[in-house]
Amino acid sequence: MANILIIDDSRTSRKMLINILVNAGHTIAGEANDGISGVEMYKQLKPDIVTMDITMPVLDGIGALKQIMEYDASAKVIMVTAAGQQSKMVEAIKIGANDFVTKPFDPDIILSIIDNILR
Repeated sequence: MANILIIDDSRTSRKMLINILVNAGHTIAGEANDGISGVEMYKQLKPDIVTMDITMPVLDGIGALKQIMEYDASAKVIMVTAAGQQSKMVEAIKIGANDFVTKPFDPDIILSIIDNILR
């Protein structure tokens, strides 16, 4: 089981992810609603895995991913995206994201990605 940090500006998305993850036995390390606080929380909490929305105010997911990877090159990050953001996904994978999921969330896909990362 993993200790997971959720970074997403949508409260609804965070709640949905929390329900999926907690029901599967994972722990929520914390929640951040923008990239800047997400990066700070990553440094403080050192979670096993991060789920990060791409589109956020203040500092978007790509910018936050860059900062987290500079801080910890072994960080495990799953990017969350709306449909139609393929170029951002490619960029995120190049920067170091492990994988990505699209909204609306499919619990089986999210849990299978987490299992793969934990192996």
